[in-house]
This record gives sequence, C-alpha cells and structure tokens, in this order.
Amino acid sequence: MKETTSDAERIFREAGAVMEGHFLLTSGLHSPVYWEKFRVLEQPRYTEPLCRIIAMHFQGQNVQLVAGPTTGGVIISYEVARQLGLRSIFAEREGDTRIFRRGFEIMPGERVLVVDDILTTGGSVREVISEVKRKGGQLVGVGVLVDRSEGAVDFGAPLFSCHKTSVPTYRPEECPLCRKGIPVQKPGSGESQSA
Repeated sequence: MKETTSDAERIFREAGAVMEGHFLLTSGLHSPVYWEKFRVLEQPRYTEPLCRIIAMHFQGQNVQLVAGPTTGGVIISYEVARQLGLRSIFAEREGDTRIFRRGFEIMPGERVLVVDDILTTGGSVREVISEVKRKGGQLVGVGVLVDRSEGAVDFGAPLFSCHKTSVPTYRPEECPLCRKGIPVQKPGSGESQSA
C-alpha cells in the first residue's frame, strides 16, 4: 500500500500516540497536546509506512547517507535508509551538542538526508546538521514524521514532513495550564511535576 502524508495523522492516532493533557516538551515549552512517537516507533507496522513516505519523497535526489539524532531518530534513520538501500548513522549527545561516534564516518561531499521524529524547535536536527557539515557532508534535506514548528524553522535545506500540525506551545512562565494548576507531565519519564 502506498501511504501519503494524509495517512500520517491516522497512523499516529491509531497507535494511540496523540495525547492530551499538560506536557513539558523536550524544547522546554509546554503544550496541551503531545505526540508520543514511541507509540508509533515501537511497532514496525506503523514505522515502516511513515518512513516510506519520507523515503519516497527524497528518492531520486541522490541521497547517499541517512543520519538522525538519538533516540527516535535512530529508528527513523535506519528505516528510511533501509528503504532507500543506503547506510544509516546517528549522532549522540555530548555536552550541549551531538557527535557521530562508533566509527561513523561521512565522506567529504557525501549527500546526507537528516531525519527525526517530531519537529518543534529544530534543536536536535540543527545539532545533527552541524555535525554533518563539520564532517564534510552535504545536506540534501530534512525529513520528519511530524512538523509542529508552524513554519518557524529554517534549516537552509528542503524540509519534508509526513504530517504538519498546529498545536499551541507556551513558555512555562506564560502557560495557561500552569496558571490553572494542572500538573505538568514529562513524557518519557512517567513523571508529573508541580508547575
């Protein structure tokens, strides 16, 4: 079956990955909606068709390598690369940036597609792009499962997403959910925090 970008939200909802409440995002922002990518990434039957959408979009653009950030980006990078018949690498956190370890190399001029799961501020993707360029790679584009940046992110290369969504985000000091005293959930940790 050939999936399209219109199938992406259906896949996330079917997986139970669209959650409502009061969430602290990795970016430090708060939101009433959280896209729990691991509800999708834990199941190849959901991951494979979403990654196929990205792979099909970049097919024919002479991509030579796929790279992503840890943690969710590892799975996406692997699956997109598998579908394109390419090699996959990932960048791991080191201090306030990301680096390629484990003997991962980028050849000078190698054409790299950077992929990730959920795009909000673009911090993780920027760190991977920085490392790709530091290693001499050429950025072909960026592919993500869900773009919730509302067009506020520019990587200097084409950005493609399986799904775009507009979900409110708030700085903690301006969060109406905090003012109502609704506990903040930190997804992935199982923790609620007092706001």
